[in-house]
Amino acid sequence: MRKIAVIGSMNVDLVSRVPRFLMPGETLTGLDFGVFTGGKGGNQAVAASRLVPEVMMLGKLGDDQNGALYRQMLADSGIDGACVETVPGVRNGTTVIEVAEDTGDNRIIYFPGANKLVDRVQIDAYFDQLLACDLFLMQLEIPLETVAYAAEKLHQAGKAVILDPAPAVPLPQGMLENIDYITPNETELALLTGLDTGSPDKLIAAAKALNRMGAAAVIAKAGADGAYLIRGDEVHHAPGFQVNAVDTTAAGDSFNAGFAAALCRGMGEREALRFANAAAALSTQGAGAQGAMPAYDAVQRFLDSYQKGE
Repeated sequence: MRKIAVIGSMNVDLVSRVPRFLMPGETLTGLDFGVFTGGKGGNQAVAASRLVPEVMMLGKLGDDQNGALYRQMLADSGIDGACVETVPGVRNGTTVIEVAEDTGDNRIIYFPGANKLVDRVQIDAYFDQLLACDLFLMQLEIPLETVAYAAEKLHQAGKAVILDPAPAVPLPQGMLENIDYITPNETELALLTGLDTGSPDKLIAAAKALNRMGAAAVIAKAGADGAYLIRGDEVHHAPGFQVNAVDTTAAGDSFNAGFAAALCRGMGEREALRFANAAAALSTQGAGAQGAMPAYDAVQRFLDSYQKGE
């Protein structure tokens, strides 16, 4: 079975649930508080580790208690953290989230911390270890120049690169040519192309424009509508699954990990898209990000039961 490596961010989320948003200078009694490991890189690594046996992570942690917490989580999840560095004197990536009970809205403060220090030097230092893997998941919560550099080196080495362009920013000239699959949602696809993505036809047209810009294959994530694989004139739609969603946090990360894991297990692209949709759907049925990500057997049972009900 082929192996997955994730290059990306690792954050610790500090989440407070409050009756309503605070006014300046006001103190409120919180309703709940939780500390969770997150970040798109870490989320995708955890999701992948539940779907395939061996997953490697490359990134940077702070040398504070949040970094230690994350290091322990990687070990507990069976994720190879040999390429993860702890940076002395630097705090871990941290997100402070306030969730208002009355509206369900949130306010988020993101401190990148050690994530912003993932650089070319680290990619070069661990490149031989990375080459033991076959599929690479990347996102944009570490420096863009590092992502572009890693993608170019891995592409030249004949490895498959899957890029989740989130948070969405314009990509450097030529970067798309080093990406095997780019997986934007509707908002991200609109930003990358400058085109409207408000209907399936417009979504497909924007994805084809991204093909012309250099992307070998575009997987457009369309929420409840599922996902579209576009490669030139080839268009394949994998419908989504209807579930009672509890929390959609990190469903996109579960999708990307599910697609990569399915390819690692020898599935073709179309079957892998269906598997990814199922993994994403199941991840919405529990609270939080990493805690709700499904195991391989759970995804297979879900697909089997869904097939019987069709």
